[in-house]
Amino acid sequence: MKFVTDLISAPGAAAEAHGDDSTEVVPPITGEQPLAWAPAEPAPRKRRLGLWIGLGVGVVALGAGAASMVLIAPGTTVAGIPVGWMTPGAAAEAVNAHLAETEITLTGAGDGTVLTGADLGATVDATALADTAFAEHPLWNLGAWMGDPVPAEIALDAEKASAALRGAVPTSFEDPVDAGVVFDAASGTYVITASETGTGIDVADLTAAFTAAVGEGSKTLEYPGGPAEALPAVSDDDATATATSLNTMLSNIGFYVGGERTVPIDAAVAATWLTVVDDDGQLRIEADPQAIQATVDTLPALVDRAPVNATNIVDSAGTVLRAEQEGATGRAVGDTSGIAEQFSQQLGAGDGVFELTVAETPFETVNLFRRIEIDLGSQRAYLFENNAVVNSWAVSTGLPGTLTPTGSFKVFAHTRIQDMGCYEGAPYCTEDVPWITWFAPNIGFHGTYWHNNFGQRMSHGCVNLPIDLAKYVYDWSPVGLEISVYN
Repeated sequence: MKFVTDLISAPGAAAEAHGDDSTEVVPPITGEQPLAWAPAEPAPRKRRLGLWIGLGVGVVALGAGAASMVLIAPGTTVAGIPVGWMTPGAAAEAVNAHLAETEITLTGAGDGTVLTGADLGATVDATALADTAFAEHPLWNLGAWMGDPVPAEIALDAEKASAALRGAVPTSFEDPVDAGVVFDAASGTYVITASETGTGIDVADLTAAFTAAVGEGSKTLEYPGGPAEALPAVSDDDATATATSLNTMLSNIGFYVGGERTVPIDAAVAATWLTVVDDDGQLRIEADPQAIQATVDTLPALVDRAPVNATNIVDSAGTVLRAEQEGATGRAVGDTSGIAEQFSQQLGAGDGVFELTVAETPFETVNLFRRIEIDLGSQRAYLFENNAVVNSWAVSTGLPGTLTPTGSFKVFAHTRIQDMGCYEGAPYCTEDVPWITWFAPNIGFHGTYWHNNFGQRMSHGCVNLPIDLAKYVYDWSPVGLEISVYN
């Protein structure tokens, strides 16, 4: 009889059953005993320690990478102050703190007094510099490590620093006197008042020393506290330049119509408008609109005028012999409400020429046809304008034997005074004959001082007139004036 034996194993038991090479026979099952599976052993858990270690390293790597995106590279300095491994915000705070804490020991007259950057108002644009440092030297860029320093301009507050230094070393300070500009009524010009040198501690030089010390990485420095020359903010040359500008302005100051200075302004009046202001060492000119307004109120009376017609003297053909009166356009000044304010701004800029806006009225041209008639029979001269007699006087013409020639003539010359007939063999000699208006050879009107018998023939051919009337004819008669002589 052959017995067949089956090996029945619980799941997972095979690996344990084959732990060695022996084989055990399982006894046969008898009776009602049920067949049962052996309890299954729990499967061992997979261990993930390597994963957790990997995650930790990854987090650290991610953190380092993130940090590299917000930090400044090592070896970076701003104004000589190290800011590597800092965020821009922390770097700005570090720079400000370094400046505030830097100590300045005043030597000599300063007697070892210590002031800080905060006492002197030391400032720099730390935020902008820190941003620049990060932009140029980020931590993630290895090529930017230990890079060039970021330069900075450190400033000391001049007012705050001067007050602190003056309080620390009062004996080192004697204020300089600025040059000034004043109006001299006697000369009618602006002159200068001379400057005076003083003493003090040079804040600009101290700023340079402070900047150099910080740039070298130091938080301490020594600086002389003794008096140094303190120059005035406004030098004599500065004041002279301003005075020259003012005096140039005085030479042409006024209200203009075109190129004509219609309303000139007296220097003394202009000086009441102008003030020279010392603005922190810069001289500037101010003008008072209210003072200017008093003159502006007078402009219409000074500028407005009616047109003046042009007058020409012409002959019978209409040819112009002389311009008797130049024409002038009429004008009326416009709105003056804003002139004072506008002029004050111009004067402040050194411009004393104010162009007025005016409404113009054109002029007309009038021609006067002038001529003279001499009536030998009545011994009278008649002066005509546009064929109307405007003057008539008794004259003395030539005696028989030296008669005044008749006919039509034209004035050809004028002689202020001369001797007549005074030559060898002449029948007469009359010296210093005045106001001669020539119209024929050796014949003319002239003044007569040797007789008063006008209306009677008395001359050697000329037309005798009283001296004042002879001058009138002399002035009234241009060259080319037509003269008619008849009996």
